[in-house]
Amino acid sequence: MQTHPSGDTFRDTLGSIYGVSRKMPKIIAPLTDIRCSTAKPREREYKLFDGQGLYLLVKASGGKYWRMKYNKPDGRAGLASFGVYPEISLKAARDRRAETRALLTKGIDPIESAREKKADRSAASLNNFEAVARAWHASMLKWSPGHSARVLSELEADLFPAIGKRSVADLKTRDLLAPLRLVEKRGALDTASRLKQRTVCIMRYAAQNGVIDYNPALDLAGAIATKKTVHRPALQFERLPELLGRIDSYGGRPLTVLAVRLTLAVFIRSSELRFARWGEIDAGRALWTIPGCQSAPNSFQVTASKTFQSATWFSSVSCAV
Repeated sequence: MQTHPSGDTFRDTLGSIYGVSRKMPKIIAPLTDIRCSTAKPREREYKLFDGQGLYLLVKASGGKYWRMKYNKPDGRAGLASFGVYPEISLKAARDRRAETRALLTKGIDPIESAREKKADRSAASLNNFEAVARAWHASMLKWSPGHSARVLSELEADLFPAIGKRSVADLKTRDLLAPLRLVEKRGALDTASRLKQRTVCIMRYAAQNGVIDYNPALDLAGAIATKKTVHRPALQFERLPELLGRIDSYGGRPLTVLAVRLTLAVFIRSSELRFARWGEIDAGRALWTIPGCQSAPNSFQVTASKTFQSATWFSSVSCAV
């Protein structure tokens, strides 16, 4: 080979003219599974390179971790972690390298992309139907404990298993209708109607709190069959003696007879009668003080008619209980 007077070879001279480095690029032999598995720890951590930025970091403790060096779209250096070997195999690490390079060709930083996806998953878990429904349920502070428990029980039984884990932002009218159809199909029309109303309220709550822009449950109107209401005719006044006679001749529990007769005398709600306590009743004065509740916070007093103003009647109730 010809030599320049300065002592450089012809190739060196061309390299200096055209700006080509004398050093040839280092050729990296791809890793193998055997090399990865047999790599032993040293006093200091070291790297086994596979090419295109991917390498296996072998710690002094013996742990082996996949890493990939790359340049971010803005030119800064980046370092991606792909997991631990051998849980993440050589092939899996290469697949992730290919995914990372594909994102970089689109100008996307893979680390930022992963963070955004994680944030989206976290937001989706907070805004799924069950989470929003429970938040709505917790906001109903005026409900009595019993009613609150019944509402939640119905949601847990019929709605949460079907759509509870789905993001409310992804739910369409047809998705909300599907579990209601199942309840309707088994003949529980009243339950289906209540669930439809609560679905509307839950999705309205989501819209009011900025989770969704439109309430798709509004289009459920008329989609569920309703039970036809049968109105019973009012009892004619002249037939009251017949009613009292039938009550007295009733062959069921004596307490039922006494409860019906008391209802006719004082005209209270059935729930107030069923949940009455002896401490509320002054038998000597025939006075019943009904305590308040969440829906009716003020207590009120009921005075029985003369028919029930005897200690004998209250004694009969006590015995029937």
